[in-house]
Amino acid sequence: MNALISGTFDPITLGHLDIIERAAKMFESVTVAICINGDKKSSFTLEQRKEMASEACSHLNNVNIDVCDGLLAAYTEKNDISVIVRGVRDASDVSYEMSLATINRSLRNNPDTVFIPSKPEFSHISSSYVREMIKYGEPLENALPRSVIEYISKITK
Repeated sequence: MNALISGTFDPITLGHLDIIERAAKMFESVTVAICINGDKKSSFTLEQRKEMASEACSHLNNVNIDVCDGLLAAYTEKNDISVIVRGVRDASDVSYEMSLATINRSLRNNPDTVFIPSKPEFSHISSSYVREMIKYGEPLENALPRSVIEYISKITK
């Protein structure tokens, strides 16, 4: 069974990586789709986000990184993916993700959604939190994979 994990990954965090690693144990293959969201202004380019995700996931043989620039349900149909995996940190995430799951289920190939709860040590981490930490030069070791910290330090010098 093939699964999809989508997001803007601006940048990919330890919380994202934990969900990806756990999904990689559950599914034959996992596609991490870097989404283009016209409503959000990304801090990192699409290519940078894709490179960071590729480096962070390089140890996972059944995970590939791609780009999604349309509806997730259309992407899942085109790529023969039957499950969308979503990480959830709290009750508001669950409520929001349930609405999206219902919408996705009504479209195209009717992909199912599987929710993976965040581990407590990652529940406070979000990409927007990390971008603030980067902006003010705060330590990132508890929020980002080492490869992503190294990548960001190279491009921000």
